Amino acid sequence: MAKVLVAYYSRTGNTKKMAEMVAEAAGEVPGTAVTLRPIGEVKPADLLKFDALVMGSPVYYGTMAAEIKSLIDKSVKYHGQLDGKVGGAFASSGGPGGGNETTILDLLKAMLIHGMIVKGEPAGDHYGPIAVGAPDKRSAGECRKLGRSVATLAKRLFG
Repeated sequence: MAKVLVAYYSRTGNTKKMAEMVAEAAGEVPGTAVTLRPIGEVKPADLLKFDALVMGSPVYYGTMAAEIKSLIDKSVKYHGQLDGKVGGAFASSGGPGGGNETTILDLLKAMLIHGMIVKGEPAGDHYGPIAVGAPDKRSAGECRKLGRSVATLAKRLFG
């Protein structure tokens, strides 16, 4: 069974809603077990227990929240041990030019440095789902697509 962790930081609740949609869709893929956790409940060693990691962050000054960056910084202790795991990311911002893509790319860069596998999306939000404010119908569909995509790939590799 492929194990997927969806970890997020959310101050207003918008990123949390996105995380819930990602996790729900990932859980609909047969042969996967999904864990949804706020980033404050994730320790660096926890990352070793999962086959896939999806991280969501609000945009702060064009990048991820400090709480998520802190976990990534501490995960250096396990550098090389996340190699081959599946990764994905999503972000929410307060405006259309708020830095959603730069935030997602920063999260994905950290995953790539860990040796993780990141699957792109040929249609829709290529790097990962974004929301401006509360997730709308389009954002919800992209979140579900990411959840299914990551879970399906993790199942193929680890299921």
